[in-house]
Amino acid sequence: MVDRLGEAAAIMRDAPNREGCVSRIEGRGRLLLTGDLHDNPQHFQKVLQFARLDEDPTAHLVLHELIHGERLVNGLDLSYRMLVKVADLLVAHPGRVHVLLANHELAQMAGHSVSKGAGCMTTKFNEGLAWRFGDEADLVADAVAEFVRAMPLAARSENGILCAHSLPGPGMMDRFDVGILDRELEDRDYEPMHGSAWMMVWGRGNTEAQVESLAERWNVEFFSLGHAFVENGIGIGGPRTILLNSDHERAMVLPVELSDAPPSVESAVFSALPLAGLGVED
Repeated sequence: MVDRLGEAAAIMRDAPNREGCVSRIEGRGRLLLTGDLHDNPQHFQKVLQFARLDEDPTAHLVLHELIHGERLVNGLDLSYRMLVKVADLLVAHPGRVHVLLANHELAQMAGHSVSKGAGCMTTKFNEGLAWRFGDEADLVADAVAEFVRAMPLAARSENGILCAHSLPGPGMMDRFDVGILDRELEDRDYEPMHGSAWMMVWGRGNTEAQVESLAERWNVEFFSLGHAFVENGIGIGGPRTILLNSDHERAMVLPVELSDAPPSVESAVFSALPLAGLGVED
C-alpha cells in the first residue's frame, strides 16, 4: 500500500499535464464529473462503469472527497481502501484521472478534526489504520499524507471548465491568493483559516459577483464543485456553477464532451445521470 500510494503521488506531482496546482484535462474526449464520494464503494464502481476509462482512451474522470464515509466497521473508518483503489486508477490511466484536494483529505493529512456526524473522522481513520496495519500504521499514514499533498487543487479543461472541491467563501477573499492556481502549493497554503488551499476546499456561500470575479481572473466559463449536500444529486450554485453529490441515494454524475462548448447550468442539470440507474458489474 505504501508503495502504490507513493507511485500514484509521483504520477500526480510529475504529470506532464500538471501546471502549478492544476491538472490540465487535455484532448477532445469525454469527461465525467463527479461530486463528493465519501467512501461509497458501490457508487465508485458505478462511476468507473460510466467513465469507461479502459474502453475509451480519450475519456477523463474527475474525483474528489474520497474518504470518511458513513459506513464504519466496528466504529472504525477503513476508507484508506478507497485511496488505494484511486491510486490504482492513477497508475493505470495517468493524465486521465484527476483527483482533487478536498477538505476531508486535507483534514486527514494535517490531523485536523472533521466530522460526518459520527465523531472525529480523522481519529476513526487513524484507528482503522492501527487496527489493520498495527506497528506499521504510521508508515501508511505518512504515505496517505504524501498522496494527499500531491493532489492538485483544481482540474481545468481546454474549453473553459474548472473542477474544484469548492471555492473560497466571500469573507475569505481579502486573504485568498487568487494567483494560487498558477503555482505549486506550499506549506502555508494548507494552514487552517489562513492558507489559500484551505480556504478553497472549505469555502461555502459563494456570491454571484465573487464567482464572476474568479471566473474572469481564471478564464473560466463553467465551474463544477462539490462540498455541499444537494438533495437531488446535482444543483445550480449560480449562473455558471453546478454542485454535485455522488455519495447518497440520489447521487449523480455529469458527462461532458470536451469537444463542445461548456454546458449551461440548466443543460447540465438535465444531462446528469443517476448512479442508482446503473447496476454494478462483477
